[in-house]
Amino acid sequence: MKSRFVGLAIVAVLLVACSAGKVRSPLAEWSPSPNHEPRRPVLIVLHGTEQTSVARSLRTLKSSNSRGPVSAHYLVGRDGSIYQLVGDEKRAWHAGVGRWGGITDVNSASIGIELDNDGSAAFPDVQIESLLKLLDDLCTRFSIPSSQIIAHADLAPTRKRDPNVLFPWQRLAQEGFGVWPDDSITAAPEGFDPWLALAAFGYALDDPEATLRAFRRRFRGLETDEPLDDEDRRILYALTRRLVEPAAKP
Repeated sequence: MKSRFVGLAIVAVLLVACSAGKVRSPLAEWSPSPNHEPRRPVLIVLHGTEQTSVARSLRTLKSSNSRGPVSAHYLVGRDGSIYQLVGDEKRAWHAGVGRWGGITDVNSASIGIELDNDGSAAFPDVQIESLLKLLDDLCTRFSIPSSQIIAHADLAPTRKRDPNVLFPWQRLAQEGFGVWPDDSITAAPEGFDPWLALAAFGYALDDPEATLRAFRRRFRGLETDEPLDDEDRRILYALTRRLVEPAAKP
């Protein structure tokens, strides 16, 4: 009798092991094709931890905050150290509710990178250098377009402001990651629609004021609620030109 129970236990373990690696519909006959590959991320989201230390952030990213469990694929410390918490092929819980362009489930389509920062401090050079190496590796391995690197606040402008207003987006763009407007463009043409340009770039317009704040935080280093102005229009026109003419040389 004892050997029978042992045998049943082994069978049960094997069945669980098999089912854990394969998701199959009970409604369909399994007829496997070799033509497939793992799902790939198409976007990288940069966050700021808004906490006081790497140790605290590691605890948070392995447990939960007041709203439930959270995680990210990577955490980059202020000293340049890099920690990986979730496999690149898996879905981490870092983006929450929000969207970027046509992507509405950002967690499923992205890699999340947390940067150790209290929410108001500048980012040390050594931290940015490590981030650049990590971005280069991820964009290379997963063929993620180098332009597809955004802020958490970009996809959730009503809820988030990270990485923060001091994050060096221009430096990233100079190193080939993210985008930056062409300074040789001095003004937007007559009839240019800045709100349409915001949407074309990827921003949601559900709350225009929040979206404008997120845009200015990233491209002007400002925290302001002033009405949209000529400099906003110039930057948006320059960014739109990059979308229309991606192969054009500066």
